[in-house]
Amino acid sequence: MRILVDIGHPGQVHLFRLFIRLLAEKGHDVFVTVKEIPTAVQLLDAYGISYKSLGKKFDSVILKGFSQLKFNYNLYRYVRQNRIDLAIGSSITITHVSIFHKMKAIVLDDDDAEAVRLFSLFAHPFADCILSPAALAHQRSGSKDVTYNGTHELFYLHPDYFVPDSTVLEEIGISPSEPFFIVRFVSGKAYHDLGEQWMTDRQKMEIIKLLEPHGRVFITTERDIEPVFRKWQLKVKPEKIHHLLFYSTLFVGDSQTMTSEAAILGTPALKCNTFAHKLSIPNMLEDKYDLCYSYLPSEFDVMIRKITDLLDTPGLKTKWKQKRDRFLKESINPTKFLLWFTESYPDSISLMKSSDEFQKRFI
Repeated sequence: MRILVDIGHPGQVHLFRLFIRLLAEKGHDVFVTVKEIPTAVQLLDAYGISYKSLGKKFDSVILKGFSQLKFNYNLYRYVRQNRIDLAIGSSITITHVSIFHKMKAIVLDDDDAEAVRLFSLFAHPFADCILSPAALAHQRSGSKDVTYNGTHELFYLHPDYFVPDSTVLEEIGISPSEPFFIVRFVSGKAYHDLGEQWMTDRQKMEIIKLLEPHGRVFITTERDIEPVFRKWQLKVKPEKIHHLLFYSTLFVGDSQTMTSEAAILGTPALKCNTFAHKLSIPNMLEDKYDLCYSYLPSEFDVMIRKITDLLDTPGLKTKWKQKRDRFLKESINPTKFLLWFTESYPDSISLMKSSDEFQKRFI
């Protein structure tokens, strides 16, 4: 089969990299396209994945619209040239191109419809199938929808594939027994971030000063870091961040994805932004498994008290490992599942819909 994977965000490189490798190992012709973001390209290069650039992404809403037309055109030409049978991605572009080409489009979407209204409006109607975590089943009940027990982060952090590498600690000058903290500040430039609120610089500094007496603090950001925070900037290759998250004592930030990543790796995770309490995946990890916590900016003082309580908790990481083990026991290996789903498509849709028990073969 001739299969295309479209990358639109650095996190999607992690999401699909194992899937891409396994497809190629099974003899499929795999093609990768990318909306050019420096970190995404850096990750693709780091993992040795060949790709075709569809052009650069922009922050401006107006430019995003023009860029989408460019992405559609460039992908359409690429799909025709390479006779693609099936396209997979968290991508508006593959669904639009599938309208004018015989290829099928499978969309992976782990976002609540209200949080990504434009994506739901412009991608879902044109997709052939929409794959989503079971936490979103309450809003994924259409004929195209298939849900599974897992999360996007588990595609690359499932213990079948992810093995923490303690040598990364040496790169940042940390010993295995030394406590340290990862702090993440996002750019807030995505279209679905418009109108949302994030922590202020004063609040960010308050977090750093609270954590510093308990261990070293490292800040990771998507863009250039503010000068006032530069002394804490984490200088490590992006493909190594998950190893540091695994070993870190605590994660605090305003990133949806990294909060879930830390939680799934067994690290207590707290986030603060106006998405708090609104998103099904983080809510599931918080309410069902008690792995992470979310707070509105107006609840910042409550988050500070929670951080203090966690710092005073004996055996914190051991307790989180037990919670993580429960989550893993009740989840599937989504990469293994997606590989089967793709090779068996479209019969895989009816098989998944026939019984909730079917997916247990991918645990």
